[in-house]
Amino acid sequence: MTMLSKADFENCDMSDACFQQVVHLAKINWGLSLEEGKRPLVVARLRKRVRATGSRDFVDYVQRLSYGDIDECDHFISALTTNVTQFFRELHHFDFLEETVFPELKSSRNIRIWSAGCSTGQEPYSIATIAKKTFGRREDVQILATDADPEVLRFAKNGEFDVSDVHFPSVKHKRDLFEDSESSELRVRAALRNMIDFRRLNLVQPWPINCVFDVIFCRNVAIYFDKDTQDKLWAGFSSRLKSGGYLFIGHSERINFPENIKMEPVGITSYRKFLA
Repeated sequence: MTMLSKADFENCDMSDACFQQVVHLAKINWGLSLEEGKRPLVVARLRKRVRATGSRDFVDYVQRLSYGDIDECDHFISALTTNVTQFFRELHHFDFLEETVFPELKSSRNIRIWSAGCSTGQEPYSIATIAKKTFGRREDVQILATDADPEVLRFAKNGEFDVSDVHFPSVKHKRDLFEDSESSELRVRAALRNMIDFRRLNLVQPWPINCVFDVIFCRNVAIYFDKDTQDKLWAGFSSRLKSGGYLFIGHSERINFPENIKMEPVGITSYRKFLA
């Protein structure tokens, strides 16, 4: 096999037919909607994978994916999605969680929370921080954190973050989250890590989940999907929520006609399932 030279690699382009194959693979396997306007970004990101895999060109690379190279499929989905997040992102959701949702659940047992599309873990760790403040050391409060990308899950489960990469609404939020340390590496408190079960899950494939949830977070994930896939996702979440359960979505996402899936808006990008 002849590898691309650096100059050839930088000039390597993707044919219309090859781009459509990428669009098809991304859609059928992960639900990603790759419009023509995203083509330059797709080409730029996958060029790196062409070179990293030693593929001759994009056609060779796409064949590798089509033949079921599992490891490269993981890199493929990671390359095409952006894992931009931070602790307590969209703070109004966490304020609502602390002031309204969790107090309602204090008398409940076996509280279940799902962070779907958890990325590198900032979201579920932020949820755990609020949960611990409300529920203390109760062992029946559990958080499921899922993502399709195994690389970000490994990072998230480790619970270590470089101090230069994290930002907080306040110093108190930082103290609640991390063990005391003078190191440049911040370690999430063990009590918070123990509340979370990190698992790999593809949201457009059948969900191997048997329980229903009190709260579901799925923020800035549906933006990668087309409208039909989004509608199926919202309906799926509603079916997995308890009566009166809450769903939080991203700031640029909306549920059209939430009443059709037994949901009602209760705040900014916040919804509640109808009480039975």
